Amino acid sequence: SGFNSIGHMDTMLRQRHHIGHYKEGEEFIQNVFHVLFLLVSGKEKSNLTICWLQYEISKVLQCLQTKNKKKLKAQGRKSKKLAKNLLKAPDNRNHLSLWKLYAYLEWLLGNIDDARKVFDTALSMAGTGGLKSPQLCSLSLLYAQLEVELLESLEGAVTSRAVHILTKLTESVPYVPYSGQVLSVSILKARKTYEHALQDYLSKTPVPDQDQVNDANQLVNLVGCYALFQYLTVGIDAAVLIYAQTSEKLEAQGPQKCENTGENFGIQNFPTALEAVTLLHTNLLRFHMKISVYPLNPLREALTEALKRYPSNQSLWRSYIHIQRKSHSASKARRFFDGVTRSTNSLEPWLFAIQAEQMRKKLTENVQRADVGEIHSTIPETGLTNRIVALFEHAVQSENGTHCPLLWRMYLNFLV
Repeated sequence: SGFNSIGHMDTMLRQRHHIGHYKEGEEFIQNVFHVLFLLVSGKEKSNLTICWLQYEISKVLQCLQTKNKKKLKAQGRKSKKLAKNLLKAPDNRNHLSLWKLYAYLEWLLGNIDDARKVFDTALSMAGTGGLKSPQLCSLSLLYAQLEVELLESLEGAVTSRAVHILTKLTESVPYVPYSGQVLSVSILKARKTYEHALQDYLSKTPVPDQDQVNDANQLVNLVGCYALFQYLTVGIDAAVLIYAQTSEKLEAQGPQKCENTGENFGIQNFPTALEAVTLLHTNLLRFHMKISVYPLNPLREALTEALKRYPSNQSLWRSYIHIQRKSHSASKARRFFDGVTRSTNSLEPWLFAIQAEQMRKKLTENVQRADVGEIHSTIPETGLTNRIVALFEHAVQSENGTHCPLLWRMYLNFLV
């Protein structure tokens, strides 16, 4: 039924329906997975299984974003059924990355207690590798991050479940589920262990023959766990200090040759360790601002620095747009977008610059149409339409923009 049956067009709104996954496109993608599954084995098969589960999670996230409860329930049932079937396969029973994704899926669907059981089971199964085991670190980091997001303030965080998870990770003993308390002695020991582990990691010289992708991932997970641990037990400044030290060290080593080969077990694939550490840093600052009073400037500076270096990182752009929406002055953001688009070939800066202006236009229109007698427009903006058209014109003239169907569709959609 036409070319639009496959792929996402979730930047567009058509009438009141949010465009998601079309039925035909969905069938096609499922068929691809089923056919590929019969053709591959071993490492490729486990990578494919991870992709499949990540794809299911992306659909659940889409339902959550559109706040469609009915659709979420139906999608949740399908995704859980698939996840359970994949985990039943003999090769996958001890596959920690799959357990991690399954637990995350349960968590997203709001089944917090079930998700905790899955996480606890996976951690108990994972053995006693401690900080030396990449998959164990990755699993503990996600579990702790999700737990931290449930906190409403940092009061009493020292005895929270997240601290228990991060402390147990350093002990190299079989995991014991949370019983409601964390010993102060354990916290002190864990801090020392993290400190030494990070120093060892940063001071070791890279060996050419070693698997550098996993090495980089392991460093990112270690830094994430340590910084989160410090955040919960000491405070935000202690966590930021760890990110700053790590970034400094990684910058000094120069660009690392750890191009991603799809072997990252996280929910997102990271091209470099430094980029991933920056992302953890900005996400923690955003979270901290949500639960307590904290100045905006450190986050704004961290984001602008990071985006100059990684202009195609969508998560960083999303955070940047999110904080810029709070400011009524658009000129600073516009200058920044302009600078980045001049210095890079990637399309993301154009797409996000357009999105930022469209949000501003929507906000202005909502204010001006407010039915409250005499109107004082809070944002005196004129010519936003012309500005957006000019941005589209420049974007479609760039080398990558000319060949981007999404950009052309957005342009047509806007003109309509």
